[in-house]
Amino acid sequence: MTGIGKLTSLLHSVKHAPAFKCSSVNHSYKSAICLEKLHPQSSLKLTTPTKPATSQTPDFDGYIPLDQLEITYSRSSGPGGQNVNKVNTKVDVRFHPNSAKWLSDKVKTKLLEKFQSKLTKEGHLVFRSELTRHQQLNLADCLEKLRKCIRDSLQEKPEPSEETLDRIRRRMERANKERLAEKRFNGMIKAEKQILNNIQL
Repeated sequence: MTGIGKLTSLLHSVKHAPAFKCSSVNHSYKSAICLEKLHPQSSLKLTTPTKPATSQTPDFDGYIPLDQLEITYSRSSGPGGQNVNKVNTKVDVRFHPNSAKWLSDKVKTKLLEKFQSKLTKEGHLVFRSELTRHQQLNLADCLEKLRKCIRDSLQEKPEPSEETLDRIRRRMERANKERLAEKRFNGMIKAEKQILNNIQL
């Protein structure tokens, strides 16, 4: 077969070759643990949940209204992938106990007594988090820190047991004996020095 014949045969085979379609491929990748997959029914928007109808405890049920907090976002520091220093994922939550209408006076008093040294000049408690590279998760971390502070302030100190009281009493008695022994020893040293001084005179 001549060159022209081969070319004609090749063109004929291409012309009658079955057609095929190119399907578009989505090259965007999402991790198996991304928020969209973990919470497919969620809008992933920051909203304040509805306050529960009944409280778990008479003093604090864990409910924190976001609209009564000062929340600011900034860029996280340190390593963290391609979005580090580009996305405002670091969260600062400023909470003012005195103006918290959602807490009782009893809770506010106990909170101020326990964390007085941590208050700013304006009377705020500040909670920060850059635990993750997700803004919502860091906000949740700050809120959990605030809940822990409130619950810790409501914890009543347990009464010491008889065993503990007895141990404290024995320690005090031993400390008193050691103090008296040291006092007697120092008195003897002082008396000996006075005797030596009198002899030398």
